[in-house]
Amino acid sequence: MENKNVMLLKYQNLTIRNATIDDAEQLAIWWNDGTVMAYVGFPNGTGQTAKEIAAILKYDSEHTCRHLIIEVDYLPAGEMNYRIKDKDTVEIGIKICDLSLCNKGLGKKLLSMLITSLFSDMGYKRITLDTNADNKRAQHVYEKLGFRKLQVHENSWKDQLGKLRSSIDYEMYREDFVNFAK
Repeated sequence: MENKNVMLLKYQNLTIRNATIDDAEQLAIWWNDGTVMAYVGFPNGTGQTAKEIAAILKYDSEHTCRHLIIEVDYLPAGEMNYRIKDKDTVEIGIKICDLSLCNKGLGKKLLSMLITSLFSDMGYKRITLDTNADNKRAQHVYEKLGFRKLQVHENSWKDQLGKLRSSIDYEMYREDFVNFAK
């Protein structure tokens, strides 16, 4: 059932490509690292095995959702994803999992690459995302790209340790987009 449509985006030393079953081992390492996963609510990691992650990846499709691998200088450095909400709207996410690469301006470029493809190649009109309200660095990046804050959900979810967390919803339309990868 694996879809053969391939996303392959390149800019400078950055690549974004479809995650494959062969990436399940690397994803398991990242998803089980509490330092990497803390902002998404899993300070102890997700506990998923490579086999479980491979099963998830089998169902990726450009019609539902797609997990993507970020490479920097051809080495895995993180992940992105998109999920189709309706014919005009797609929701995205990003994690730079190699923490030595954080705070180097890569997020703006990588998100620009994906957003350009979603608007131009795939024809979406609106892109949404949400983020942990504690993740100030991510909020700064999203707002520089042109995302507009829609709503803050105060104490709306609990992380893996039972701590109440807040989240922020963002949206962007093509005319709001500031491209950092051109």
